[in-house]
Amino acid sequence: MKIGILSDTHMIKECIDKTIPYLKDCDLIIHAGDNFSDSKYIHNMTKVGIMAVKGNCDFDNVEDELIFDIEDKVIFLCHGDKYNVKYGLDEIEAKAKSIDADIVIFGHTHTPLNFKKDNIIYLNPGSVSLPRGVDYKSFSIMNLENDNIKIEQIRL
Repeated sequence: MKIGILSDTHMIKECIDKTIPYLKDCDLIIHAGDNFSDSKYIHNMTKVGIMAVKGNCDFDNVEDELIFDIEDKVIFLCHGDKYNVKYGLDEIEAKAKSIDADIVIFGHTHTPLNFKKDNIIYLNPGSVSLPRGVDYKSFSIMNLENDNIKIEQIRL
């Protein structure tokens, strides 16, 4: 399964539009918040199913975190603000362990991150509109086939 992963798009459509050619080929798109309304725009542009949560800049009455299974992997999706990810990953790591997550997807910092710790993958795709800590805009494509997980960072 090919999954496009974005976060922190912040309603900047000219930046979001650069991701659309990549996302049209995906089986699923995941948006980790800020702004939830962008997930609707992305869905309309790609016609690909999307899972999305609200971020700290969103006022939509939608979930701020989701736990779901794909290819027998437990995925925890949140924006990250409620787990204080700008100040470290201890809180989100504790949550991931408490729910037996295999993959944690979050945003909020606008800084890309991809690492594995204690058999849990932590992925922040960065921001396609307002990056921080890096000089490029980014999102991710994850290919998930059984136990084989490949994550590619796309720089815009």
